[in-house]
Amino acid sequence: MEFTGYESEEITKTEAIAWTTNYRTANPNSIKAHAFGKNKIESLLAQTGCVGFRAYHAIDNTGAKQLVLVGINANGEDLHDGIILDKSAPCPNNCDDYSPLNS
Repeated sequence: MEFTGYESEEITKTEAIAWTTNYRTANPNSIKAHAFGKNKIESLLAQTGCVGFRAYHAIDNTGAKQLVLVGINANGEDLHDGIILDKSAPCPNNCDDYSPLNS
């Protein structure tokens, strides 16, 4: 499959609320979200040949759930020799307590 940079779709706020609620219900004591800084995402996407990124579910050395982000090229191949992101700000403790996606 060729990747063009237009992969994924926008969803409605209602769908996002339902889906995040489903996840929190199924995983009550788990990490709910990960926040990544704009400058880090821009660096990831600015790599030569990068048309998007892939998010891998991961578990770190402490047992906490993580997301590992890696750029992808037009062939859908990971740019694993480039920038790879994690060390995000997980929720909890870095949550928006007033967001309908987290309540």
